[in-house]
Amino acid sequence: MAHIELDNEFPGIRGLMTYRPETAGPLNELVDVLLRGTHSLTPGERELIATHVSAKNDCFYCQTIHGAVAAHHLGGDEALVESVKIQPEHPSLSPKMQSLLVIAGKTAEGGKRVTPEDVAQARAAGATELEIHDTVLIAAVFCLCNRYVDGLATWAPADQEFYRQRAVVIAEHGYSAATLKASPR
Repeated sequence: MAHIELDNEFPGIRGLMTYRPETAGPLNELVDVLLRGTHSLTPGERELIATHVSAKNDCFYCQTIHGAVAAHHLGGDEALVESVKIQPEHPSLSPKMQSLLVIAGKTAEGGKRVTPEDVAQARAAGATELEIHDTVLIAAVFCLCNRYVDGLATWAPADQEFYRQRAVVIAEHGYSAATLKASPR
């Protein structure tokens, strides 16, 4: 049960955004820009960053929904997503993506944990200034979202199919449009 009365049946951040739509708009717009906007990193790669950070922060709802969206964008590769939740190194990921996930994970631990060596490694692997910037920003935004969801003790469905179905809606419509689409559960 959430720490506050939300007066809705939506899980995770959706319940909080329904409760306070005037703050939901700007948050969703930012997430849409970061995860879905035009970028050199694919939406699947950016969703992996959000998933990795949410897993490091132990936010079940966020790691599961963003993991489902990542898997959707990555051809249904749920095994890759589950692996990246624990360890940023994965043989099917480019060295650049692996180095960006290291930066994201360290940002989740604390911004000062990111070292010049981490950034140099990402650059050496081909990461651009924008990719490094947006990796840190995605990580920071998801730290905020993870703490928002868990700090108010929102509920999260255990059924993985729920997240797979929501992933399709989000992938097609984005976060701003998908916040209230479909049923609460």
